[in-house]
Amino acid sequence: MSSGMDSSILDTYLYEENNLLDQLDEMLVADEKNGDFSTDDVNEIFRIMHTIKGSSAMMEFNSISTIAHHIEDVFFYIRDKGIETLDPEHKKELFNLMFRSEDYLRSEIEKVEQGVPLSTDIDAFSNEINSFLKKISGAAPAQPEASQAAPAASGAAAPSSLPDDKDAACFFHVFLEEGVDFFVFETFSEMEELLPAIKMIGEQAFITVQFSVNQFGYSNAGLSARKLLQRAGAIKEIDAVGFNCGVGPSHMYRILQTLYKPADKFLTALPNAGYPQMVTGRMIFTGDNREYFVDRMQQMIALGVDMAGGCCGTTPEYISDLAGKLDFTQYPQTQEKAEPEKKRAGTEDHSFYHNKEAEGRKKLIAVELAPPAGIDDEKLMDAAHLLQRSGVDVLTFPDSPSGRTRADSILMAEKVARETGMCVMPHICCRDKNAIAMRSQLLGAYINGIHNFLVITGDPIPSMVRTTVKSVFNFDSVGLMQILADMNEEQFAQAPVSYGGAINQGRRNLEVEIGRVKKKMAAGATFFLTQPISTKERADRVSRIKEETGARILCGIMPFVSLKNATFMKNEMAGIDVTDEVLARYRADMTREEGEQAGVQLAKEVIDMTEDFADGYYFSFPFNRVTMLEKILH
Repeated sequence: MSSGMDSSILDTYLYEENNLLDQLDEMLVADEKNGDFSTDDVNEIFRIMHTIKGSSAMMEFNSISTIAHHIEDVFFYIRDKGIETLDPEHKKELFNLMFRSEDYLRSEIEKVEQGVPLSTDIDAFSNEINSFLKKISGAAPAQPEASQAAPAASGAAAPSSLPDDKDAACFFHVFLEEGVDFFVFETFSEMEELLPAIKMIGEQAFITVQFSVNQFGYSNAGLSARKLLQRAGAIKEIDAVGFNCGVGPSHMYRILQTLYKPADKFLTALPNAGYPQMVTGRMIFTGDNREYFVDRMQQMIALGVDMAGGCCGTTPEYISDLAGKLDFTQYPQTQEKAEPEKKRAGTEDHSFYHNKEAEGRKKLIAVELAPPAGIDDEKLMDAAHLLQRSGVDVLTFPDSPSGRTRADSILMAEKVARETGMCVMPHICCRDKNAIAMRSQLLGAYINGIHNFLVITGDPIPSMVRTTVKSVFNFDSVGLMQILADMNEEQFAQAPVSYGGAINQGRRNLEVEIGRVKKKMAAGATFFLTQPISTKERADRVSRIKEETGARILCGIMPFVSLKNATFMKNEMAGIDVTDEVLARYRADMTREEGEQAGVQLAKEVIDMTEDFADGYYFSFPFNRVTMLEKILH
């Protein structure tokens, strides 16, 4: 695709599809481990396939859309009849079919990324999916009714389904045919959700895009006004870009003062009259501040605003006064200039690996301390003090792992750093907080001296509590890293934070994981922690990732301390590989000392397996038994 607009749409499409397939992979792995699909996951898989079908059809990637459509039909039937209606053999066949479908969709997406032609011979696979549906239904494939179509999966752009809806697909064409030549998209918080509609209109009409930001210049999606202008300014089909609603005229003026006008675009400004008040249970604008409003609008026009107006709280009288008092000729248009390339102003490096690598010392050591599930943090603090003199480079704190409540990772990290002086690194997952809460948390952490973060998408909420606890997933780990990169440029320029990501070396398709690592590195990730390694096969996979990406990798090590501990990890923790050979190291009648010694030996063997390529090690001790570390390292 040649145009800037098309390239942006393609990037958005690839981001969304890969994110959806990552969600699918996590569900399939967890469900296969449990031996069955949960009802919630059946519904989610249907929604994922519905979204992939629609967005791929819009992009005219027919092979992807067709296969997704067939899988959607299967899950439409299962959703309607209930997963319990399938016998064990059919479920086994379904798991196999879904993993193959995931691999197929991944391979086609990779072709899109590489610019390689997509498959045309999909009849055999399509027939196989349809045959399975006929087998479980005893009838022809069921077709979803338009009224029953599920909404897009969380995090997917809602307009991606436009081409699937005949009425919606004709929406813009009707306007164009009737002579409409001016479209205004206003009060948006991000660019991506607009792209399908903008593509439909193309260059047939004048397109204005306006974002809504808060007093501090950030949208509800967590994007800065600067970033929003940059993204919209890069799309050639957009003619005018700016801001409306969200703030009063004074705050909008202050925000515009900090920005650079996109080249070849008109700049718009439509603030509210001010801020509303609660009166008898209703939010209303009181008073008449037309004179004040017009004065501030004059200041904005002097900054280079081309299209001025008002949003909430303004009336026809406001606009009349504005039109009557403004003389655009008295404000010579600000000369358009490119935003200067930002450089990292600061030289301070607070990354946990900086000093050690600068001194040429050997492997980095990170130790995970699990925050308590209650209010008693005595064991954690004892462990932290014990590790203080052990040469550990950084202590890490998981963020409610497995979707179960634990003490806040950032607050625990702050306390440990304050009382021990050690370098700390809280995990931050995307499951529980939207962009506003996430950014607030990051600012608070930085103020309290935390400059290292592990960014992860996060484990899903356990199925049994999903009726009362909802996942957020405003974005995935790559999206949060992009926000951190933005904050490093703007808020943290003098001493940027260091952040890294997780590696799942057990992913069925290793090429997909390698691609994810590269995307995270492009988003600013400077290190990676792997899932626990316990076999040579998994070690070799990490070695391959290291070879392909050149990433700084700390290999995960979890020294199991008993047969019960190892069995639990094997059967109930997705992503942790525990083989029968590992289980055979443990006996039910082992003493605590014998169990720990078996774990120490396992850890030493993993270190030997990974010595040639590991940049360090990431230890996660069951039950915070950190006394094992010294035995492992010496």
